Amino acid sequence: MKNSEIKELTTAEIIEKISITTEELIRMKLNHSVNPLENPMRIRFTRKNVARLNTELRKRQLEN
Repeated sequence: MKNSEIKELTTAEIIEKISITTEELIRMKLNHSVNPLENPMRIRFTRKNVARLNTELRKRQLEN
């Protein structure tokens, strides 16, 4: 997800995306430890998406 796409989301949508993506990340890490993923770079990509979402959420909190 690109930063421009994240900026278009509402704050509630960002919070929802954070929880969904975090759960997905945890599941991927667990599955990868048991059985290696076809593309382990997805873990890194997902982790960075969570960071982008958290950054935008924090930015909005500071603006208010």
